[in-house]
Amino acid sequence: MTTDRLPFATPITADFLRGALDVERTELGILPHRLPANARAQLPDGQVAMAESLPSGVRLVLRTSSTVIELETRPTKVVYEGAPARPDGIYELLVDGEPTAQGVVPQGSTMTIDLQAGSARTTEGPTGTVRFDRLPATDKIVEVWLPHNETTELVALHTDATVEPAPRPTGRTWLHHGSSISHGSNATHPTGTWPAVAAARAGVELVNLGLGGSALLDPFTARAMRDAPADVISVKIGINIVNTDLMRLRAFVPAVHGFLDTIREGHPDTPLLVVSAIGCPIHEGTPGPCAPDFSDGTLRFVATGDPDEVPAGKLTLRVVRDQLERIVAHRATTDPALRHLDGTDLYGDADASKFPLPDALHPDAATHVLIGERFANVAFGDGGAFDHG
Repeated sequence: MTTDRLPFATPITADFLRGALDVERTELGILPHRLPANARAQLPDGQVAMAESLPSGVRLVLRTSSTVIELETRPTKVVYEGAPARPDGIYELLVDGEPTAQGVVPQGSTMTIDLQAGSARTTEGPTGTVRFDRLPATDKIVEVWLPHNETTELVALHTDATVEPAPRPTGRTWLHHGSSISHGSNATHPTGTWPAVAAARAGVELVNLGLGGSALLDPFTARAMRDAPADVISVKIGINIVNTDLMRLRAFVPAVHGFLDTIREGHPDTPLLVVSAIGCPIHEGTPGPCAPDFSDGTLRFVATGDPDEVPAGKLTLRVVRDQLERIVAHRATTDPALRHLDGTDLYGDADASKFPLPDALHPDAATHVLIGERFANVAFGDGGAFDHG
């Protein structure tokens, strides 16, 4: 059965989407965004613009008895100059909450990024279709998780039965912000990112504001979190602050306070967890910036800062973790819903030999699962920041 023979073609609207804070109407359909329009108007560069458009945690959720789901999209593939081609992004199908199938859309546009030159160019391409068939003909809830690493323009759903947006969830919504690690770098499929793993284990609805390279205490991100619905919130701070060499200690401390103050304007009593960076040997005692290294034919990252500058205010992960613990302890005296989690409890020195970071910066697929399971246990488990009790 081909797409043009399927009897139902359904334009995709925002009602079908979860995990996106905004949608943009395009010539072909809609483009999910993880930051709202007022935040996107203030984006300082192409890096954060690309990161927020990558739909990590964004999924279509629909109710149908269709035995075939065909999703027409136009993805944008990211290619790095000097690095091997990356595999196509994965679309993942869940039926009544159970992972059922995966697929790809080989067609689409291409964004070519030169990390060393700091430039990017985009070549527009055609739409394509991912097909899931042999589904049960019963009434069911179907989720299609979009690739966490490909900007995905949504065009239409093609099915052999009618579809409608699924009922809105009744459980808790978890709003999370972090770096490329939270975004899902090196995870192999969209439900394999550590926040998706943790959300599934904890039984909560995920809104993932993990922004690759862009967890930088930006005020527009804090305002987006302030205005977004949430029952529990977490903010993971550290690795991008260090590896971009964005600020010194003097600026960092008030920036953290300001970020948390803004979130609290919209969520004064919501459980809020501040999480420091997971272990990253290259930046534990060495400041940024970090730089890409292709000398052995693969992408690895190296720290280029000078440890001797730490006393003058340069930041390392050890410094950032210490400061975050101090900041949260101080604020918690008047904010009992605020908690702190040391990121090395999720991945630390004891894990590095068994689960080394393949590019010296990002965890691999197995480590995403490890981190996600640990986060679910310590944050959502008994006595955790998000424990109902």
